Amino acid sequence: MIKSMELPMEPPIEPPIELVIFDCDGVLVDSEVIAVPVLVRLGREYGWPLTEAEVIELFVGRSQTANHALVVERLGEETAQVWTKRFVELHAEAVDAGLRPVDGLPEALARITLPTCVASSGTHEKMRHTLGRTGLYGHFEGRIFSATEVERGKPAPDIFLHAARSMGVDPAACLVVEDSPAGVTAARAAGMRSLGYAGGVTAAERLEGPGTVVFEDMRRLPELIAAYQA
Repeated sequence: MIKSMELPMEPPIEPPIELVIFDCDGVLVDSEVIAVPVLVRLGREYGWPLTEAEVIELFVGRSQTANHALVVERLGEETAQVWTKRFVELHAEAVDAGLRPVDGLPEALARITLPTCVASSGTHEKMRHTLGRTGLYGHFEGRIFSATEVERGKPAPDIFLHAARSMGVDPAACLVVEDSPAGVTAARAAGMRSLGYAGGVTAAERLEGPGTVVFEDMRRLPELIAAYQA
């Protein structure tokens, strides 16, 4: 008897990208460099000594609810309430003092022709402030989604799936631009490809993984997106 031979399976053909989904903090606006020292300061003031590396590991890329829960676990609910209120106040002051778009981002946006939206761990109020302060709010108005609209924040895929559904695009045809491990993990869980921006506070090796291309210069973004259309 001749045994049938199993042919090697070909990798699935991925559809071309129809939608680019941007994270906000650290991708559109250079706010992570503001948030990290604020959190280090709060940790020092409230009895949780934190290095910048520890803040990046624990807090960056996660929702305000998730970060509040971290502080509750460490310092208790009463202190966490004060911590969160102080963070919002200090972060807003720092934003007004000199927040800028991520270097090269405005030029990159001008060259991107695909539909775009924002899906962030931040609240709508925070994004109105940061995107408004940097002149980017009008570019995305009506296409901004917050983790407050879904059950779970990053690294769960909920916010990206919500954005894709709202924009009428299959998740497999979405490309996420992220700068945090929680963000690229959420993109993978959503079945989306991603570009990991390592030009900010997160080291490149922490963004690497399946379906993710890591880059450091935001000016390269249009050509990286175009490669998914070839």
